[in-house]
Amino acid sequence: MLNLFGFGPILTLTCLLSAAFFGALGSSFIYGYNLSVVNAPALFIKAFYNTTWIERYGEPLAAETATLLWSVTVSIFAIGGLLGALAVSIILKVLGRKGTLLLNNIFAVIAALLLTLGERAKSFEMLIIGRLIIGVNSGIALSALPMYLGEITPRHIRGSIGQFNSILICLGVFMGQVLGLPELLGQESRWSYLFSFLALPAILQLCVLPFLPESPRYLLIERRDEAGAERAFQRFLGKKDVSQELEEVHAEARAQENLHTASVLQLLRSPGVRWQLITIIITMACYQLCGLNAIWYYTNGILREAGFAENIIPYITLSTGAIETLAAIISGLVIERIGRRPLLIFGFSAMAVFFSLLTVFLNFQERLSWMPYFSYISILAVIASFCSGPGGIPFVLTGELFEQSFRPAAFMIAGTVNWLSNFAVGLLFPFIQETLQSFAFLVFVVVCVLGAIYLFVVLPETKNKTFMDISKSFAKINKIPAPSPSNEMELVLSSKPDMNGRVQDIAKMEIFVVCTYLIPVVNYMKTNDFG
Repeated sequence: MLNLFGFGPILTLTCLLSAAFFGALGSSFIYGYNLSVVNAPALFIKAFYNTTWIERYGEPLAAETATLLWSVTVSIFAIGGLLGALAVSIILKVLGRKGTLLLNNIFAVIAALLLTLGERAKSFEMLIIGRLIIGVNSGIALSALPMYLGEITPRHIRGSIGQFNSILICLGVFMGQVLGLPELLGQESRWSYLFSFLALPAILQLCVLPFLPESPRYLLIERRDEAGAERAFQRFLGKKDVSQELEEVHAEARAQENLHTASVLQLLRSPGVRWQLITIIITMACYQLCGLNAIWYYTNGILREAGFAENIIPYITLSTGAIETLAAIISGLVIERIGRRPLLIFGFSAMAVFFSLLTVFLNFQERLSWMPYFSYISILAVIASFCSGPGGIPFVLTGELFEQSFRPAAFMIAGTVNWLSNFAVGLLFPFIQETLQSFAFLVFVVVCVLGAIYLFVVLPETKNKTFMDISKSFAKINKIPAPSPSNEMELVLSSKPDMNGRVQDIAKMEIFVVCTYLIPVVNYMKTNDFG
């Protein structure tokens, strides 16, 4: 069955699978867990805030202040994520991909301690700071992990391995829902232990990841460590002959021989990656603005309307987490057969359809007793549509659309858009819902339709393509010549603003001579066996 989906060959790649699983466990899983973990103990946390306030100031917490403190506790996670996304490119440059993931675990452990001990210390400030720090952890993780997975994986399974990011996010959400059940940790006497669990995946990653290799692309292109890159490829791919993979990286390295890691400003100014950047910004914005975060607002209310008892609603809600995880796994199995582009377009289009149906069902559910069941089915369909493509592929694309020198800056921009959009949804949706009521989801229909149209018109398929091939796919829309040795060297030199103009001209002339005369001669000698 796995071979049918093109997923079978990776079963022999133990090192690669270990890197994907444990990398995602200490990164994406923690992010997903934090999306759902505060829902179950919300009432207990608010009661703790009130009790602490009375002990300090001798009077109950005012309703406005209580709302403000809770809003800050929830939303500061996104602010921390933004800070992490802004810092990630610098950390990646200094520590590499694996080093960044390892360092990031420190934030998770510190946050777990603050969130767990806040109740005992009678300090709600510790909870707020802990949420900020775990947000920083998530901001770094959602950039460093997809980059690491994209660079260690052969191109024919790059999408499948990249979907470990999405699958572990969904598993994290599901685990947060399960542990938050009243029979487990969703009780007034146990809620703080929900946050202790954050340290476990971080510690597991710290135990395993140091024994796995660094990204071979990072070692070869940025550290100039060819021997280390060869050893890394051999371990990840489970074979000794990795000459083909090394040559692919060498081709990319030759095109960027004099180009150091680009800054965000250089990326924004570069015409050669303009439409790649626009595509990532739009895709990542749609990832957050498509309405999945807002869907949770209606779930419990719809279940109540359907006549389910209050005490069993948390268990029925588990179905949303299960559907998320199942859809993400199926997407990972079929992505290399179907491709990124069809899954993204299908996902956003299906979300638009089911959001439209949900709007209809919500408007009739008070008139027809059985209509809430259709509303809940629509919610499950929206979640499944999201996880089939839009829930994970934007992170895969960010790593695929940019070559090595632009990748850290691209992930920084993508992360910034992701977290700003996340914050905007949390801030604006309550006002949209208050104004439009059950028609609020039509806003997300528009976002999903526009996203699907843009991707249909602009995005080329990237499956089983090298990073150089993907760059060539965008050459026409960027209105630049398709990359060749001379073009790429010229682009490299033009992107270094501090180079003296005269020296730059001489350098360009020398490269032109080499590319025009020397390379054809060398190729001719190779072809005709001149040694």
